[in-house]
Amino acid sequence: MESSGPSEVTGADASGPDPQLAVTMGFTGFGKKARTFDLEAMFEQTRRTAVERSRKTLEAREKEEEMNREKELRRQNEDTEPTPSGSSVVRGCSKSSSRDTSSESEDSSDSSSDELIGPPLPPKMVGEPVNLMEEDILGPLPPPLDEEEEEDDDDDEGEDGEEENPVQKIPDSHEITLKHGTKTVSALGLDPSGARLVTGGYDYDVKFWDFAGMDASFKAFRSLQPCECHQIKSLQYSNTGDMILVVSGSSQAKVIDRDGFEVMECIKGDQYIVDMANTKGHTAMLHTGSWHPKIKGEFMTCSNDATVRIWEVENPKKQKSVFKPRTVQGKKVIPTTCTYSRDGSLIAAACQNGSIQIWDRNLTVHPKFHYKQAHDPGTDTSCVAFSYDGNVLASRGGDDTLKLWDIRQFNKPLFSASGLPTMFPMTDCCFSPDDKLIVTGTSVQRGCGNGKLVFFERRTFQRVYEIDITDASVVRCLWHPKLNQIMVGTGNGLAKVYYDPNKSQRGAKLCVVKTQRKAKQAETLTQDYIITPHALPMFREPRQRSTRKQLEKDRLDPLKSHKPEPPVAGPGRGGRVGTHGGTLSSYIVKNIALDKTDDSNPREAILRHAKAAEDNPYWVSPAYSKTQPKTMFAQVESDDEEAKNEPEWKKRKI
Repeated sequence: MESSGPSEVTGADASGPDPQLAVTMGFTGFGKKARTFDLEAMFEQTRRTAVERSRKTLEAREKEEEMNREKELRRQNEDTEPTPSGSSVVRGCSKSSSRDTSSESEDSSDSSSDELIGPPLPPKMVGEPVNLMEEDILGPLPPPLDEEEEEDDDDDEGEDGEEENPVQKIPDSHEITLKHGTKTVSALGLDPSGARLVTGGYDYDVKFWDFAGMDASFKAFRSLQPCECHQIKSLQYSNTGDMILVVSGSSQAKVIDRDGFEVMECIKGDQYIVDMANTKGHTAMLHTGSWHPKIKGEFMTCSNDATVRIWEVENPKKQKSVFKPRTVQGKKVIPTTCTYSRDGSLIAAACQNGSIQIWDRNLTVHPKFHYKQAHDPGTDTSCVAFSYDGNVLASRGGDDTLKLWDIRQFNKPLFSASGLPTMFPMTDCCFSPDDKLIVTGTSVQRGCGNGKLVFFERRTFQRVYEIDITDASVVRCLWHPKLNQIMVGTGNGLAKVYYDPNKSQRGAKLCVVKTQRKAKQAETLTQDYIITPHALPMFREPRQRSTRKQLEKDRLDPLKSHKPEPPVAGPGRGGRVGTHGGTLSSYIVKNIALDKTDDSNPREAILRHAKAAEDNPYWVSPAYSKTQPKTMFAQVESDDEEAKNEPEWKKRKI
């Protein structure tokens, strides 16, 4: 502004030492000495102001802390809740202290502006060092304790309200059915993003389902048999979603990629070696497998050779480590299922003698936890699953029970539920995404009721909800945390997906809205390609690459691309029969009895047009008009011939 600029001078100085030069240059004050600024003094004054403001703010904070301590002492002595007036007093004090500090800072800034030499600095230059000092030294003031306690109480009340109705979060309002086959669906796998589902069954097939690319027909986009004639026991996507672990009834687990191509196959061990730790792989039928939740490329399998082995995808020729479950007497025992903990540090396995053994992943000798009779001996425990918080373990026993264990006190089950029949060695259980429910399936005899999906509350282990799935056993269940959808595999070859349009995300919602695509006409018209590998080269047909290319070639062929004749609309013509009547009698009537062809004399038919051709020659006469000689005696000859041909009575009359 002009009021603070150095170019402003008084009227006395307007003349200057040389007024003529000032008039010539066009501005006053020409030749005056410029003002100088002492920057060191300005910075020193700014530093003093910032230190003073920081000291006063610290004093105000100490006062607040003292008042809070006095309040805490009063609460402990009186054992009563604080009145809201106390908080208002604290807030009032803090406000008054802030007002005092602000007023003092304003006074100090005014005084500093008075003491500055030269024109005042811009507001940004004055404010920047002060703000930096405040941020480095002070920081934001903490809120009063009363407000924090009120917020915590509100949060606790909200959590209690949510815990009262965990059933409302179950997404079961809608369902879709995926037809895997006619035999039991014994394996389910869903990738971490929830885009693809893979199912495996007793029919040796593994089918891939893509929710984003599938329409309302619900057809799998790929089907294969990775393990030939072995039943599929377990399927699981890796934590990155690019590989699938396939565990079958053979002794060799396989890893395939997202498109079904084999990545690796575990080696088979030597079955004549007594110590199973000295073999390079399993020697008997597998039961199940699981990927490590944190380490990429590491997975685990358990087998009838009484071992649990850890593998790496990069090294399929030998396992990484071997765990050997043992009884209390030190004898071998077969593990029926195994799994990793959520952080991957523990390995849990359930055995045929009813025990559950948990190892540290890095210590293979002795189990960290060992419970002897978790389930009845001789019944195959089909599943063990860790909760999302990692503190609770659920086990689904072959003795028709579901039990809950706390691994921090692994001496007795927290809860146990009975009356859950199971007839499959892979009937599993899982936790809900919020860790408040536990889900498992039940088995039924054929024609003896419906298989159910049963929900238990984790905190009380009450049976809070059931879903009737189908008239067959429920073998597999999977609750995806990202999609919030439940996948179920049944004993009659179906894979069902339960979802809620409001609570679920993507997944089955993507394919339900798509209408079923009609089959292209070109696909129905193409002929099957016959392969004759031993035919001679001259008789061998070129291999058909694709339908589109074959159609393009057929379009160039005049015989194959000939348009068929349209149907006869009127009476039959040209050897074709009319539309109505296809019997022999109708054919005879249309072609013989009702034949309208001209049977007259052909000479008379030609001479019928003689006069018109003579009067108006069009074809022959114009062509020979220049070369044809003139007829000189044609008329005379014609007269003599007419006289000769006259009858006798005409001659007599003449």
